Amino acid sequence: MAGTRRNTPSEYVTVEIYDQTYHLSGQEPEHIRELAARVDAKMRAVAAHSTTADSLRVAVLAALNLADELSLATEADPRLGHARTANLRGLLDSVLEEERKTGS
Repeated sequence: MAGTRRNTPSEYVTVEIYDQTYHLSGQEPEHIRELAARVDAKMRAVAAHSTTADSLRVAVLAALNLADELSLATEADPRLGHARTANLRGLLDSVLEEERKTGS
């Protein structure tokens, strides 16, 4: 992750998370796809064990699960946790910026 960064221009990657399409930019498209698949899987697992159909609630619960996993990783190896946090923060910023532009 942190050691595999390339100094190449960012490119857009289209991913689907919980039946929603997102256009993200980053230097590692395959890594972005893997993260999106992980988020999608986590949201679907939460939804399968929840009584709510509200996608926002599912997203928050999935985020809490992922934050817990990240917390455990940070405790095990702080450098790894910080690198993952920075990467996820960048992806989140990208999604939020896209939503501001499209108004969705």
